[in-house]
Amino acid sequence: ENRKTCLAGAGACWLRGVLAVMKLKDLQSLLQDCKPFEEPKVELEQYTTRPHIAAHILHAIHNSYEGFDDTTVVDLGCGAGALGVGAAILGGRIIGIDIDKDALAIAQENAVELNPWEEDLCIDFVNADVLELVPQMCEKLKADVVITNPPFGTRTKGVDIEFLKVASQIATSAVYSLHKSSTRSYIQRHATKVLGFKRAQVVAELRYDLPKTYKFHKKACKDIEVDFWRFEVK
Repeated sequence: ENRKTCLAGAGACWLRGVLAVMKLKDLQSLLQDCKPFEEPKVELEQYTTRPHIAAHILHAIHNSYEGFDDTTVVDLGCGAGALGVGAAILGGRIIGIDIDKDALAIAQENAVELNPWEEDLCIDFVNADVLELVPQMCEKLKADVVITNPPFGTRTKGVDIEFLKVASQIATSAVYSLHKSSTRSYIQRHATKVLGFKRAQVVAELRYDLPKTYKFHKKACKDIEVDFWRFEVK
């Protein structure tokens, strides 16, 4: 409420401009209040995208690549909405897709609670299984950019590649995705040789601090080395 009070009243266009050049730490602070999964589902490998990870991704896209101002974006496996809502705050027109209705309810709540503008964010949520999006559906979803933090394939091997395949059928400019650093050479080869991306580039190497989420987790927090990729569409 305080954030809305501070930002409201000066004109949405001007304020969007302020956020467009906001510092990384300020973007992270904004996403700090993003509500996480209430009851993560292990079969879906649900882990909330950490605020600092989401901030790094969004800041890089917005300041070094396409930017989000009036950009159409599809967030595959949007979960609680950290990436999609953040992109919408920065001016994007977002469609978030997730198989989990409970996650989408939280994402919709975050879209309201995190919104610093007087007007509604341009974001819609669709309840669908990303892995069942056929080419005809992908054609209708065509967007400038696809962002995704897919399951890493711990429970279902290769699921992150399947997400990337779907993303390649939707994006007209670029796909941004997270993958374990240990799979880097395979991702590089598969993206360009099989999926047909013009270029596959590791934008940043991130340390994904994974908090204890499920009963089988023994440590309070585990660091996973993750690559933040940009896949350029031909």
